Amino acid sequence: MTTTTVRTAVRANAVRAAAPTVPAPAPTAVLDWRTAPGKPATAEAPAFAGIDEACAWLQERLPELTGALHVHGALYLRGLPVRTVEDFARVRDVLVPERTPYREKATPRSSFGDDVFSSTDLPPSQSIRMHNENSYTLTFPRALLFGCLTAPAEQGATPVADVRKVLANVPPALAEKMREHGWLLQRSYSEYISTDWKTAFATEDPADVERYCAENRIALDWQEDGNLRTSQVRPGTIRHPDTGEEVWFNHLVFWNEWALDEELRETLVDEFGREGLPFNTAFGDGTPLSREDLDALQEAYDKATVRERWQVGDVMLVDNILTSHGRDPFRGDRKIVVAMGNPADVEDCHPSVRPAARFA
Repeated sequence: MTTTTVRTAVRANAVRAAAPTVPAPAPTAVLDWRTAPGKPATAEAPAFAGIDEACAWLQERLPELTGALHVHGALYLRGLPVRTVEDFARVRDVLVPERTPYREKATPRSSFGDDVFSSTDLPPSQSIRMHNENSYTLTFPRALLFGCLTAPAEQGATPVADVRKVLANVPPALAEKMREHGWLLQRSYSEYISTDWKTAFATEDPADVERYCAENRIALDWQEDGNLRTSQVRPGTIRHPDTGEEVWFNHLVFWNEWALDEELRETLVDEFGREGLPFNTAFGDGTPLSREDLDALQEAYDKATVRERWQVGDVMLVDNILTSHGRDPFRGDRKIVVAMGNPADVEDCHPSVRPAARFA
């Protein structure tokens, strides 16, 4: 061996010795996704020495996870060593590497830092109806990641519904009306009964709000008391940019007045009128939903809904275009964290109706 060869070998060994040790991924057998009736597609993760090893394993599995996500719409992975917000953020950085901000805020959330949030801070007794995250914005997250840091003692699942199946279950007349006209969202911002505009738009400057609304096809009307009303038309069906499948993608049921508790609805309508409700929806041509319409749409969601009870360490990866989500009421402490990412532009999803700024 020449002197040059010896020196080269010594330098190579020194570099290898100085390099950080990367945990070896677990064996590459295909994950076994269980699809029991009423349950999301679920798989058990192997036992890991720590979060570094788990993230290396997830990185290796990304192509498989992406393929399975297109098939199932949501993937429930059990047994990961996720115990802290920091652990969850590490997993997020592998599975959902490009982050999406939370725009046009509508429900209370706590921020835990590093773009990790509580899934919602609404009261435990309140169920949350099915919806696709940020379906009312022009850019929305393609992927959501949920993680369980504290499992509730009773209930508290995050149910999901494949919105390909929801669309198939929607009465044909309602589906065609949605394709033709889209849906209308009207919001009244107030610090007393809903989110105020400063919180929703993350600014204290009305000019910033006006600029945002102009850029995002939202009609706005400042009230004499300084509060704000907005209105926007959005497509109710879009197509997945990868699979090309048409999906039911909206908040039509979620924010409709008939979704409110009846006593609360009557009180709010008497006090503020329908135009003054914190949220209300209609078809894009202004046609209101009847209670019967809402019941039929809710039934379409119910037929497609699956759920799994949370355990500490569980994560659920959701394709936000293919799958809606909600929340069951619960008792006991519950800490479900969420991150959003991999943004999609509505124009890339073949919207059935072009977004527009319009009051009914």
